[in-house]
Amino acid sequence: MDNNAARFREALLKIAEIARSAAGNGHDAHGHKTFKGGGRVALTCSPRILPKRLLIEAAKTARTINPVNAPALAPFAAAGVQDPLRIAVLTSKYWGPSPRTLTVSFMEPAPDDLRAKILQHMNAWTDTACISFVETQGVGQVRISREGSGYWSYLGTDILHIPANLPTMNLQDFSMGTPDSEYNRVVRHETGHTLGFPHEHMRKDLVARIDRDKAYQYFSDTQGWDKDTVDQQVLTPLDEQSLMGTPADQTSIMCYQLPAEITVDGDPILGGLDINQTDYQFAGKIYPKAGQAVRKVSGGAERAIRLSEDWDPSEDVRDAAQLAM
Repeated sequence: MDNNAARFREALLKIAEIARSAAGNGHDAHGHKTFKGGGRVALTCSPRILPKRLLIEAAKTARTINPVNAPALAPFAAAGVQDPLRIAVLTSKYWGPSPRTLTVSFMEPAPDDLRAKILQHMNAWTDTACISFVETQGVGQVRISREGSGYWSYLGTDILHIPANLPTMNLQDFSMGTPDSEYNRVVRHETGHTLGFPHEHMRKDLVARIDRDKAYQYFSDTQGWDKDTVDQQVLTPLDEQSLMGTPADQTSIMCYQLPAEITVDGDPILGGLDINQTDYQFAGKIYPKAGQAVRKVSGGAERAIRLSEDWDPSEDVRDAAQLAM
């Protein structure tokens, strides 16, 4: 191919990329998802929610493991809110302030160096937190698959209610060829969910910056999400009793990157690419190492109830709290 032909082919590819973006199909000429204004969009996380039948039982497990997971109900009691399911949704999923090691196993065969690298990034949180992760040859409390679709994790103590033959975290197609930046962004983010941390972009101050109609269109184009999913994953703010207890932090590892095209003020929500200082400080307060002050927390983050990929009720885990011992 001569230089003129090469330039012509490159120009055609560029035109095709612009046309695809303008048409709103959310992919560039190479099949990568894109922002409408250009640039690739990172595959986002869809944290898994337990089947509705298990929410109350999972709330009991969370409170057994860490009593302060129980929500502060005074405002709700005054309003006559006593529904057990409502209370279950408001219950947080933290593991408690005592040092704890969670076991990790892999659903599919994986080379030693890959397993070690994933564990290394999961344990990045131990710089300040007393919860650590160690691989087991048996069935782990945390079970990682790389063959499922997308990036996701169940939240905190909810992992104890997942049948042993199913994953609690998914890292689609992760390999030794995956860029280190994705290990920082994805593995550490999903581990944050396993630690019980919700999505930071769903803080009220950040949700208020999003244009709802534009968000519906954008996530339909880039993720294939329907309106209900966008509501659940992006537009339903966490309750004001959220355990985060700090100002909304758009650079937290737990925050989505959201483009300027869907915000009211025209500025992007930056999103986090790695655990930042605020994340580390919060993790250290929730899960203090020896010598650190314990911060007593109460209340929970209200989340829309959405059915996860379900399993037969006969497989439901019994006495889940015992699995944490």
